[in-house]
Amino acid sequence: MALPLDGPGLQEPVLIARAGDLVGLGGSDSPLLVRGLTVSYGRKPAVFSVDAEMPAGSMTAIIGPNGAGKSTLLKGALGIVPRLSGEIRVFGQPFAAARHRVAYVPQRAGVDWDFPARVIDVVLMGLYREIGPLRFAGRRHRQTALACLERVGMADFAMRQIGQLSGGQQQRVFLARALAQNADLYLLDEPFAGVDAATERAIVGVLQALKDDRKTVVCVHHDLSTVTDYFDRVLLINLRKVAEGPVGEAFTAEALQATYGGRLSRDHIEDLALAG
Repeated sequence: MALPLDGPGLQEPVLIARAGDLVGLGGSDSPLLVRGLTVSYGRKPAVFSVDAEMPAGSMTAIIGPNGAGKSTLLKGALGIVPRLSGEIRVFGQPFAAARHRVAYVPQRAGVDWDFPARVIDVVLMGLYREIGPLRFAGRRHRQTALACLERVGMADFAMRQIGQLSGGQQQRVFLARALAQNADLYLLDEPFAGVDAATERAIVGVLQALKDDRKTVVCVHHDLSTVTDYFDRVLLINLRKVAEGPVGEAFTAEALQATYGGRLSRDHIEDLALAG
């Protein structure tokens, strides 16, 4: 099925990482393996035939210009938005069979913060599988939730209404909910967007601790200047995959130019690449 790639504002980037580089789906138990993922909103492609693989114990930044399909890639992999084509494997299994091993933190803008819930209640949602339907959280569950809030520096706000928190505090609470799931794969959609510097440092510390514990972390990220400081792998996309791999190999001037084109100056691209 052909999708139009020459509409207004769309330009096909140079493909540096070829689609055929990945092994077959049946032979990989990687935490996240994506093959040929295509998602379209109407007749406009958002992600086109993307392949990607996230190794265990890695921390990957998904970067690209606005409208490049970064968030859609995560949502397509999770089944939040329908896929036109492509296959997803999580630890070698279809997503439905391994969803209990995955935690997802959405963008703050997509959450209804007026919903009347306390901070601890939001974190307890991460224990839904353990608590079960139509059952109340017990003392052990609440202790787990408080421990997760402690890890993100929010234990003192446990009884506060979620809508009363600042944007950075809300983001920490949603990270605590993800921690409560005790997942092996963490997918976060712009976790640093709109947060203060202290919150950003706190979130980075928690995510890097997860990586050190052999968990796999994947973040949609927009601040190119912090890629080399925060992440060990990078996936550059602009509708298609442009490059993927360790930051020192994939975060290059050539890949950045292919991904962002005229949106970044040549001097800025070279400075970013040299920092890697």
